Amino acid sequence: MSDFINGFWPWYVAAISLVSILACALLLWIAGKATVNAHPGQAHDNTTGHVWDQDLRELNNPLPRWWMWLFILTVIFALGYLAIFPGLGSYQGLSKWSTQGEHQSDVERMRTELAPLYAEFSAKSVDALASDPRALAIGERQFMNTCAQCHGSDARGSKSYPNLTNGNAAWLGQRGADHIVQTVTNGRTGVMPPMGVAVGNDAAIAELANYVLSLSGSPHNEIKAFGGKKYFSACAACHGVDGKGNKALGAPNLTDDYWLHGWGEAAIVNVIKNGKTNVMPAQAPKLTADQIHVVAAYVLSLSGGATVAAAQPAASK
Repeated sequence: MSDFINGFWPWYVAAISLVSILACALLLWIAGKATVNAHPGQAHDNTTGHVWDQDLRELNNPLPRWWMWLFILTVIFALGYLAIFPGLGSYQGLSKWSTQGEHQSDVERMRTELAPLYAEFSAKSVDALASDPRALAIGERQFMNTCAQCHGSDARGSKSYPNLTNGNAAWLGQRGADHIVQTVTNGRTGVMPPMGVAVGNDAAIAELANYVLSLSGSPHNEIKAFGGKKYFSACAACHGVDGKGNKALGAPNLTDDYWLHGWGEAAIVNVIKNGKTNVMPAQAPKLTADQIHVVAAYVLSLSGGATVAAAQPAASK
């Protein structure tokens, strides 16, 4: 796709636009000047030679002047439009108008109109807003517009997209209002590096996967799990010797029953071999600080509100 952003394409688009308009003007001029020559033996009576219903003949008259001027004005309008608005490749036009600028203007206007509404909630803490029905109603609508695409309209997520309603599932990081605000504002990137080389061959990786399954009491092959325990030292630096994770690193707890990226030996083997990168995009470019404040309160309320926010359950995988 990089071929479509080099310097040739703006010139290509500009050439097509101008040539098309000039071609229309040329065609209009030729049509106004052209005449039809009579066939041999036919009278020169200013007809095209076409006859219908025995005596209905098509005259070869020029276009009416008003019609001709209408076409000319259309061509002039097209040239003026291309001079004022962007339509010639990378040329921005005299007005410097752009869809991005128009969108940004609409966003700023909307934010100005809504500022008094959000200002009412900005003086309250996120924990307090987590039990405020009006704030939660606004936060829910904002969540539907901004977050539901990944986490779902019910906020229960799906594979690789965290469930925000599970009060018992662990968050990857210190749970609470500050953590939610920071994550929504700046985004979050979670990286599990590929560990296949560090562990060894496929048989060793399968044994390690079964050992990981055993940590949460999930169905597993006990013989493979016993052999895989010695390989877990490659994972302990992040997940801890006991497999309970590390919130400071965002390393998930492997001893609970929440599997964000899929459950079973095959899914774990795939993550060990290939690693995993999950990205929560930053919402600061889209939302104001006051909007994030209200959205954070809604997210906090999904798993029990302020009373649950102080809890520190195990981290999710």
